[in-house]
Amino acid sequence: MSRLVAAPASEPTTLPLAWIRPQFPALDQTINGNPVAFLDGPGGTQVPQRVIDAVGHYLAHDNANAHGAFANSQRTDHVIAAAHGAMADFLGCDSKEIIFGPNMTSLTFAMSRAIGRQLRPGDEILVTCLDHDANVAPWLALGERGMIVHTIDMHPQDCTLDLDDLTSKLSRRTRLLAITYASNAVGTLNDLPAIIRLAHDAGAWVYVDAVHYAPHGPIDVHQLDCDFLVCSPYKFFGPHIGVLYGKQEHLEQIFPYKVRPASEAIPDRWETGTQNHEGLAGVTAAVDYLADLGQIVSPQVSHRRKAILAAMTAIHHHGGQLCQSLIKGLLQLPEITIYGITASEQMGWRLPTVAIRMAKCPPAVIANTLGQQGIFTWHGNFYALNLTRRLGVEDRGGLLRIGLMHYNTLAEVNRLLTALTTMVTTMVTS
Repeated sequence: MSRLVAAPASEPTTLPLAWIRPQFPALDQTINGNPVAFLDGPGGTQVPQRVIDAVGHYLAHDNANAHGAFANSQRTDHVIAAAHGAMADFLGCDSKEIIFGPNMTSLTFAMSRAIGRQLRPGDEILVTCLDHDANVAPWLALGERGMIVHTIDMHPQDCTLDLDDLTSKLSRRTRLLAITYASNAVGTLNDLPAIIRLAHDAGAWVYVDAVHYAPHGPIDVHQLDCDFLVCSPYKFFGPHIGVLYGKQEHLEQIFPYKVRPASEAIPDRWETGTQNHEGLAGVTAAVDYLADLGQIVSPQVSHRRKAILAAMTAIHHHGGQLCQSLIKGLLQLPEITIYGITASEQMGWRLPTVAIRMAKCPPAVIANTLGQQGIFTWHGNFYALNLTRRLGVEDRGGLLRIGLMHYNTLAEVNRLLTALTTMVTTMVTS
Protein backbone atom coordinates (compact mmCIF):
# COMPACT_ATOMS: atom_id res chain seq x y z
CA MET A 1 0.00 0.00 0.00
CA SER A 2 1.38 3.40 -0.98
CA ARG A 3 2.48 5.71 1.81
CA LEU A 4 3.37 8.70 -0.34
CA VAL A 5 2.09 12.17 0.46
CA ALA A 6 0.94 14.32 -2.44
CA ALA A 7 3.13 17.39 -2.96
CA PRO A 8 1.50 20.66 -1.88
CA ALA A 9 0.13 22.81 -4.67
CA SER A 10 2.05 25.85 -3.45
CA GLU A 11 4.73 26.85 -0.98
CA PRO A 12 3.57 26.37 2.63
CA THR A 13 2.46 29.55 4.36
CA THR A 14 4.12 30.66 7.60
CA LEU A 15 1.67 31.07 10.45
CA PRO A 16 1.30 34.62 11.81
CA LEU A 17 2.15 33.80 15.42
CA ALA A 18 2.22 37.50 16.31
CA TRP A 19 -1.50 37.56 15.44
CA ILE A 20 -2.35 34.10 16.81
CA ARG A 21 -0.88 34.14 20.30
CA PRO A 22 -2.56 37.36 21.56
CA GLN A 23 -5.91 35.74 20.69
CA PHE A 24 -5.41 33.25 23.54
CA PRO A 25 -5.50 34.88 27.00
CA ALA A 26 -4.35 31.67 28.74
CA LEU A 27 -0.93 31.98 27.09
CA ASP A 28 -0.15 34.93 29.36
CA GLN A 29 -0.08 32.79 32.51
CA THR A 30 3.04 32.13 34.59
CA ILE A 31 4.08 29.36 36.98
CA ASN A 32 6.82 30.04 39.54
CA GLY A 33 7.82 33.09 37.53
CA ASN A 34 8.05 31.15 34.26
CA PRO A 35 5.72 31.71 31.31
CA VAL A 36 3.46 28.73 30.73
CA ALA A 37 4.19 26.61 27.66
CA PHE A 38 1.04 24.63 26.88
CA LEU A 39 2.43 21.42 25.41
CA ASP A 40 -0.67 19.52 26.53
CA GLY A 41 -2.78 20.17 23.43
CA PRO A 42 -3.94 16.57 22.83
CA GLY A 43 -5.73 16.67 26.18
CA GLY A 44 -7.54 19.88 25.25
CA THR A 45 -6.50 23.15 23.66
CA GLN A 46 -6.71 26.69 24.93
CA VAL A 47 -9.40 28.93 23.45
CA PRO A 48 -9.29 32.35 21.79
CA GLN A 49 -11.02 35.29 23.46
CA ARG A 50 -13.82 35.27 20.91
CA VAL A 51 -14.88 31.79 22.07
CA ILE A 52 -15.02 32.97 25.68
CA ASP A 53 -17.02 36.00 24.57
CA ALA A 54 -19.45 33.92 22.50
CA VAL A 55 -20.20 31.55 25.40
CA GLY A 56 -20.68 34.48 27.81
CA HIS A 57 -22.82 36.45 25.36
CA TYR A 58 -25.16 33.52 24.82
CA LEU A 59 -25.66 33.00 28.56
CA ALA A 60 -26.16 36.73 29.17
CA HIS A 61 -28.44 37.56 26.24
CA ASP A 62 -29.83 34.49 24.44
CA ASN A 63 -30.25 31.79 27.08
CA ALA A 64 -33.40 29.73 26.47
CA ASN A 65 -34.52 26.34 25.30
CA ALA A 66 -35.11 25.77 21.60
CA HIS A 67 -38.21 26.07 19.40
CA GLY A 68 -40.15 28.51 21.54
CA ALA A 69 -42.36 31.39 20.36
CA PHE A 70 -40.27 34.16 21.91
CA ALA A 71 -37.10 36.07 21.08
CA ASN A 72 -34.50 34.31 23.21
CA SER A 73 -35.67 30.89 22.06
CA GLN A 74 -35.60 32.00 18.45
CA ARG A 75 -32.08 33.33 18.90
CA THR A 76 -31.16 29.94 20.40
CA ASP A 77 -32.55 28.26 17.27
CA HIS A 78 -30.24 30.49 15.25
CA VAL A 79 -27.26 29.57 17.45
CA ILE A 80 -27.97 25.87 16.89
CA ALA A 81 -28.32 26.29 13.11
CA ALA A 82 -25.16 28.42 12.94
CA ALA A 83 -23.16 25.74 14.76
CA HIS A 84 -24.37 23.05 12.36
CA GLY A 85 -23.33 25.26 9.45
CA ALA A 86 -19.95 26.01 10.97
CA MET A 87 -19.10 22.35 11.55
CA ALA A 88 -20.36 21.45 8.08
CA ASP A 89 -17.84 23.94 6.69
CA PHE A 90 -15.14 22.56 8.99
CA LEU A 91 -15.66 18.95 7.87
CA GLY A 92 -16.84 19.48 4.29
CA CYS A 93 -20.39 18.12 4.47
CA ASP A 94 -24.05 19.11 4.67
CA SER A 95 -25.29 20.67 7.91
CA LYS A 96 -27.91 17.88 8.20
CA GLU A 97 -25.03 15.42 8.53
CA ILE A 98 -23.72 17.09 11.71
CA ILE A 99 -24.76 15.73 15.11
CA PHE A 100 -23.89 17.41 18.41
CA GLY A 101 -23.58 15.70 21.78
CA PRO A 102 -21.83 16.06 25.14
CA ASN A 103 -18.55 14.54 23.90
CA MET A 104 -17.14 12.12 21.36
CA THR A 105 -17.28 9.18 23.79
CA SER A 106 -20.99 9.58 24.52
CA LEU A 107 -21.80 10.03 20.84
CA THR A 108 -19.86 6.89 19.94
CA PHE A 109 -21.58 4.81 22.60
CA ALA A 110 -24.95 6.06 21.34
CA MET A 111 -24.07 5.32 17.73
CA SER A 112 -22.60 1.90 18.51
CA ARG A 113 -25.81 0.89 20.28
CA ALA A 114 -27.89 2.09 17.33
CA ILE A 115 -25.69 0.33 14.79
CA GLY A 116 -25.75 -2.76 16.96
CA ARG A 117 -29.50 -3.01 16.40
CA GLN A 118 -28.77 -3.78 12.75
CA LEU A 119 -26.10 -6.41 13.38
CA ARG A 120 -26.45 -10.11 14.00
CA PRO A 121 -24.51 -12.51 16.21
CA GLY A 122 -21.36 -13.53 14.37
CA ASP A 123 -21.00 -10.21 12.56
CA GLU A 124 -17.47 -8.81 12.94
CA ILE A 125 -16.12 -5.41 13.95
CA LEU A 126 -12.49 -4.32 13.68
CA VAL A 127 -10.77 -1.96 16.13
CA THR A 128 -7.07 -1.04 16.29
CA CYS A 129 -4.13 -0.92 18.68
CA LEU A 130 -3.66 2.78 17.90
CA ASP A 131 -7.06 4.04 19.00
CA HIS A 132 -8.25 5.93 22.03
CA ASP A 133 -10.51 3.62 24.03
CA ALA A 134 -13.51 5.79 23.13
CA ASN A 135 -13.31 4.18 19.68
CA VAL A 136 -12.73 0.70 21.12
CA ALA A 137 -14.89 0.16 24.22
CA PRO A 138 -18.21 1.09 22.55
CA TRP A 139 -17.60 -1.59 19.92
CA LEU A 140 -16.33 -4.16 22.42
CA ALA A 141 -19.61 -3.67 24.26
CA LEU A 142 -21.44 -5.15 21.27
CA GLY A 143 -19.81 -8.45 22.14
CA GLU A 144 -22.65 -8.77 24.66
CA ARG A 145 -24.96 -9.18 21.65
CA GLY A 146 -22.82 -11.82 20.00
CA MET A 147 -20.79 -9.61 17.68
CA ILE A 148 -17.12 -10.55 17.28
CA VAL A 149 -14.50 -7.82 17.71
CA HIS A 150 -10.99 -8.22 16.30
CA THR A 151 -8.06 -5.90 17.06
CA ILE A 152 -5.71 -4.77 14.29
CA ASP A 153 -2.10 -4.89 15.41
CA MET A 154 0.60 -2.25 14.99
CA HIS A 155 4.36 -2.25 14.46
CA PRO A 156 5.87 -1.47 17.89
CA GLN A 157 9.13 -0.16 16.40
CA ASP A 158 7.44 2.90 14.88
CA CYS A 159 3.84 2.62 16.12
CA THR A 160 2.34 2.38 12.64
CA LEU A 161 -0.69 0.27 11.84
CA ASP A 162 -0.02 -3.25 10.57
CA LEU A 163 -1.77 -3.01 7.22
CA ASP A 164 -1.14 -6.67 6.45
CA ASP A 165 -2.95 -7.59 9.65
CA LEU A 166 -5.80 -5.29 8.68
CA THR A 167 -6.09 -6.89 5.25
CA SER A 168 -6.03 -10.40 6.70
CA LYS A 169 -8.82 -9.63 9.19
CA LEU A 170 -11.18 -7.95 6.74
CA SER A 171 -13.71 -10.55 5.61
CA ARG A 172 -17.22 -10.92 4.26
CA ARG A 173 -18.38 -10.91 7.90
CA THR A 174 -16.81 -7.52 8.67
CA ARG A 175 -19.51 -4.92 9.20
CA LEU A 176 -17.53 -1.99 10.58
CA LEU A 177 -13.96 -0.77 10.98
CA ALA A 178 -13.37 1.67 13.84
CA ILE A 179 -10.12 3.52 13.25
CA THR A 180 -8.36 6.68 14.36
CA TYR A 181 -7.33 9.37 11.89
CA ALA A 182 -4.22 9.88 14.02
CA SER A 183 -3.02 8.41 17.30
CA ASN A 184 -3.63 10.67 20.28
CA ALA A 185 -0.72 9.02 22.10
CA VAL A 186 2.13 8.77 19.60
CA GLY A 187 0.99 10.94 16.70
CA THR A 188 0.85 8.28 13.95
CA LEU A 189 -1.18 9.46 10.95
CA ASN A 190 -3.09 6.64 9.25
CA ASP A 191 -3.48 6.36 5.48
CA LEU A 192 -7.23 6.75 5.72
CA PRO A 193 -8.14 7.05 2.01
CA ALA A 194 -6.48 3.70 1.24
CA ILE A 195 -7.80 2.05 4.40
CA ILE A 196 -11.36 3.23 3.79
CA ARG A 197 -11.26 1.85 0.25
CA LEU A 198 -10.12 -1.52 1.60
CA ALA A 199 -12.93 -1.61 4.14
CA HIS A 200 -15.58 -0.55 1.64
CA ASP A 201 -14.37 -3.18 -0.83
CA ALA A 202 -15.05 -5.73 1.91
CA GLY A 203 -18.54 -4.27 2.45
CA ALA A 204 -17.77 -2.65 5.82
CA TRP A 205 -18.61 0.79 7.15
CA VAL A 206 -15.79 2.96 8.52
CA TYR A 207 -16.11 4.91 11.77
CA VAL A 208 -13.29 7.46 12.09
CA ASP A 209 -12.09 9.02 15.32
CA ALA A 210 -10.70 12.39 14.21
CA VAL A 211 -10.54 13.93 17.69
CA HIS A 212 -6.77 14.09 17.67
CA TYR A 213 -6.30 14.95 14.01
CA ALA A 214 -8.88 17.76 13.81
CA PRO A 215 -6.66 20.60 15.16
CA HIS A 216 -3.72 19.61 12.97
CA GLY A 217 -4.91 19.43 9.37
CA PRO A 218 -7.79 19.80 6.91
CA ILE A 219 -10.65 17.29 6.85
CA ASP A 220 -12.97 16.50 3.93
CA VAL A 221 -15.36 13.75 4.93
CA HIS A 222 -16.94 13.45 1.49
CA GLN A 223 -13.55 13.10 -0.15
CA LEU A 224 -12.50 10.53 2.45
CA ASP A 225 -15.81 8.71 1.88
CA CYS A 226 -15.92 7.61 5.53
CA ASP A 227 -19.31 6.60 6.84
CA PHE A 228 -18.96 8.33 10.20
CA LEU A 229 -16.41 10.69 11.72
CA VAL A 230 -16.27 12.10 15.23
CA CYS A 231 -14.33 14.99 16.70
CA SER A 232 -14.33 17.33 19.70
CA PRO A 233 -14.20 21.14 19.38
CA TYR A 234 -12.36 21.44 22.68
CA LYS A 235 -9.43 19.87 20.86
CA PHE A 236 -9.51 22.60 18.20
CA PHE A 237 -9.84 25.76 20.27
CA GLY A 238 -13.53 25.50 21.19
CA PRO A 239 -15.62 24.46 24.21
CA HIS A 240 -16.24 20.98 25.60
CA ILE A 241 -18.71 19.38 23.22
CA GLY A 242 -18.77 16.46 20.78
CA VAL A 243 -19.50 16.33 17.05
CA LEU A 244 -20.45 13.39 14.85
CA TYR A 245 -20.63 13.38 11.06
CA GLY A 246 -22.66 10.64 9.43
CA LYS A 247 -23.57 10.05 5.81
CA GLN A 248 -27.12 11.24 5.34
CA GLU A 249 -28.38 7.84 4.19
CA HIS A 250 -27.01 6.21 7.35
CA LEU A 251 -28.47 8.83 9.69
CA GLU A 252 -31.87 8.37 8.06
CA GLN A 253 -31.73 4.58 7.94
CA ILE A 254 -30.38 3.72 11.40
CA PHE A 255 -32.90 4.09 14.21
CA PRO A 256 -31.54 6.06 17.17
CA TYR A 257 -32.38 5.69 20.82
CA LYS A 258 -34.45 8.80 21.48
CA VAL A 259 -37.41 10.20 23.36
CA ARG A 260 -40.78 9.73 21.60
CA PRO A 261 -41.65 13.41 20.99
CA ALA A 262 -38.28 14.04 19.29
CA SER A 263 -38.42 14.76 15.57
CA GLU A 264 -37.79 11.99 13.05
CA ALA A 265 -35.91 14.44 10.79
CA ILE A 266 -32.11 14.59 10.76
CA PRO A 267 -30.14 15.85 12.56
CA ASP A 268 -32.82 16.31 15.27
CA ARG A 269 -33.58 12.61 15.69
CA TRP A 270 -29.97 12.06 16.81
CA GLU A 271 -29.75 15.06 19.16
CA THR A 272 -32.03 13.78 21.87
CA GLY A 273 -32.35 16.06 24.87
CA THR A 274 -31.43 19.69 25.36
CA GLN A 275 -28.10 20.57 23.80
CA ASN A 276 -25.27 22.65 25.27
CA HIS A 277 -26.38 25.86 23.58
CA GLU A 278 -23.65 28.08 24.99
CA GLY A 279 -21.15 25.46 23.84
CA LEU A 280 -22.62 25.58 20.34
CA ALA A 281 -22.14 29.35 20.30
CA GLY A 282 -18.51 28.73 21.19
CA VAL A 283 -18.15 26.12 18.43
CA THR A 284 -19.17 28.65 15.79
CA ALA A 285 -16.73 31.20 17.24
CA ALA A 286 -13.89 28.64 17.14
CA VAL A 287 -14.59 27.79 13.50
CA ASP A 288 -14.79 31.48 12.63
CA TYR A 289 -11.43 32.02 14.34
CA LEU A 290 -9.89 29.41 12.03
CA ALA A 291 -11.60 30.97 9.02
CA ASP A 292 -10.16 34.37 9.94
CA LEU A 293 -6.73 32.80 10.27
CA GLY A 294 -7.21 31.27 6.82
CA GLN A 295 -8.02 34.64 5.32
CA ILE A 296 -4.81 36.04 6.80
CA VAL A 297 -2.61 33.29 5.37
CA SER A 298 -4.54 33.23 2.05
CA PRO A 299 -6.18 36.64 1.51
CA GLN A 300 -7.65 35.56 -1.83
CA VAL A 301 -10.13 33.08 -0.28
CA SER A 302 -13.69 34.27 0.19
CA HIS A 303 -15.76 31.25 1.32
CA ARG A 304 -15.50 30.07 4.91
CA ARG A 305 -14.83 26.46 3.90
CA LYS A 306 -11.89 27.50 1.71
CA ALA A 307 -10.55 29.76 4.45
CA ILE A 308 -10.68 26.88 6.94
CA LEU A 309 -8.78 24.65 4.52
CA ALA A 310 -6.14 27.36 4.07
CA ALA A 311 -5.75 27.74 7.84
CA MET A 312 -5.56 24.02 8.51
CA THR A 313 -3.01 23.49 5.74
CA ALA A 314 -0.79 26.21 7.22
CA ILE A 315 -1.29 24.75 10.71
CA HIS A 316 -0.24 21.32 9.45
CA HIS A 317 2.96 22.76 7.99
CA HIS A 318 3.76 24.67 11.21
CA GLY A 319 3.23 21.55 13.30
CA GLY A 320 5.49 19.55 11.04
CA GLN A 321 8.31 22.06 11.43
CA LEU A 322 8.01 22.09 15.22
CA CYS A 323 7.84 18.30 15.32
CA GLN A 324 11.01 17.88 13.29
CA SER A 325 12.88 20.25 15.63
CA LEU A 326 11.56 18.45 18.69
CA ILE A 327 12.44 14.96 17.49
CA LYS A 328 15.86 16.08 16.26
CA GLY A 329 16.60 17.42 19.74
CA LEU A 330 15.22 14.38 21.54
CA LEU A 331 17.33 12.02 19.43
CA GLN A 332 20.45 13.75 20.75
CA LEU A 333 19.56 13.03 24.37
CA PRO A 334 20.78 9.82 25.98
CA GLU A 335 18.38 7.92 28.22
CA ILE A 336 15.38 9.05 26.11
CA THR A 337 13.25 6.60 24.11
CA ILE A 338 10.86 8.00 21.51
CA TYR A 339 7.75 5.96 20.67
CA GLY A 340 6.54 6.48 17.12
CA ILE A 341 7.93 7.64 13.80
CA THR A 342 11.36 9.32 13.94
CA ALA A 343 12.75 8.73 10.43
CA SER A 344 12.96 12.02 8.55
CA GLU A 345 11.60 10.47 5.34
CA GLN A 346 8.42 9.38 7.17
CA MET A 347 7.68 12.58 9.08
CA GLY A 348 4.71 13.21 6.80
CA TRP A 349 3.01 10.27 8.51
CA ARG A 350 2.99 11.72 12.01
CA LEU A 351 1.58 14.70 13.85
CA PRO A 352 3.44 16.92 16.36
CA THR A 353 2.45 14.63 19.23
CA VAL A 354 5.51 12.88 20.62
CA ALA A 355 5.61 10.21 23.32
CA ILE A 356 8.78 9.42 25.25
CA ARG A 357 10.17 7.59 28.26
CA MET A 358 13.30 8.43 30.21
CA ALA A 359 15.40 5.68 31.75
CA LYS A 360 15.06 5.49 35.53
CA CYS A 361 12.59 8.39 35.65
CA PRO A 362 8.84 7.63 35.51
CA PRO A 363 6.68 9.76 33.21
CA ALA A 364 4.78 11.19 36.18
CA VAL A 365 8.01 12.50 37.70
CA ILE A 366 9.06 14.08 34.41
CA ALA A 367 5.65 15.72 34.00
CA ASN A 368 5.72 17.08 37.54
CA THR A 369 9.26 18.44 37.18
CA LEU A 370 8.40 20.14 33.90
CA GLY A 371 5.12 21.44 35.29
CA GLN A 372 6.92 23.23 38.13
CA GLN A 373 8.84 25.09 35.42
CA GLY A 374 5.66 26.08 33.59
CA ILE A 375 6.02 23.42 30.88
CA PHE A 376 2.74 21.51 30.71
CA THR A 377 2.79 17.94 29.39
CA TRP A 378 0.73 14.79 29.99
CA HIS A 379 1.69 11.42 31.39
CA GLY A 380 -0.04 8.04 31.53
CA ASN A 381 -1.91 6.09 28.87
CA PHE A 382 -4.13 8.91 27.51
CA TYR A 383 -6.91 6.28 27.25
CA ALA A 384 -4.96 4.62 24.44
CA LEU A 385 -5.01 1.42 26.45
CA ASN A 386 -4.43 -1.01 23.57
CA LEU A 387 -1.32 0.93 22.58
CA THR A 388 0.34 1.20 26.00
CA ARG A 389 -0.32 -2.48 26.62
CA ARG A 390 1.14 -3.41 23.24
CA LEU A 391 4.25 -1.33 23.95
CA GLY A 392 4.63 -2.93 27.38
CA VAL A 393 4.52 0.35 29.29
CA GLU A 394 1.04 0.26 30.79
CA ASP A 395 2.28 -1.19 34.08
CA ARG A 396 5.31 1.12 34.15
CA GLY A 397 3.59 4.49 34.25
CA GLY A 398 2.79 4.76 30.57
CA LEU A 399 4.37 7.53 28.52
CA LEU A 400 5.17 11.22 28.68
CA ARG A 401 3.29 12.99 25.88
CA ILE A 402 4.39 16.27 24.33
CA GLY A 403 1.59 17.77 22.25
CA LEU A 404 2.36 20.79 20.09
CA MET A 405 -0.38 23.06 18.74
CA HIS A 406 -0.43 25.92 16.25
CA TYR A 407 0.08 28.52 18.99
CA ASN A 408 3.29 26.85 20.17
CA THR A 409 6.67 28.24 19.18
CA LEU A 410 10.15 26.98 18.42
CA ALA A 411 11.33 28.82 21.54
CA GLU A 412 8.97 26.69 23.64
CA VAL A 413 10.28 23.52 22.00
CA ASN A 414 13.85 24.57 22.77
CA ARG A 415 12.89 25.41 26.32
CA LEU A 416 11.48 21.91 26.75
CA LEU A 417 14.61 20.35 25.29
CA THR A 418 16.78 22.38 27.67
CA ALA A 419 14.73 21.22 30.64
CA LEU A 420 14.90 17.58 29.55
CA THR A 421 18.65 17.90 28.96
CA THR A 422 19.09 19.15 32.52
CA MET A 423 17.07 16.23 33.87
CA VAL A 424 19.05 13.69 31.82
CA THR A 425 22.37 15.24 32.84
CA THR A 426 21.40 15.23 36.52
CA MET A 427 20.30 11.61 36.28
CA VAL A 428 23.50 10.48 34.52
CA THR A 429 25.84 12.26 36.94
CA SER A 430 23.98 11.35 40.14
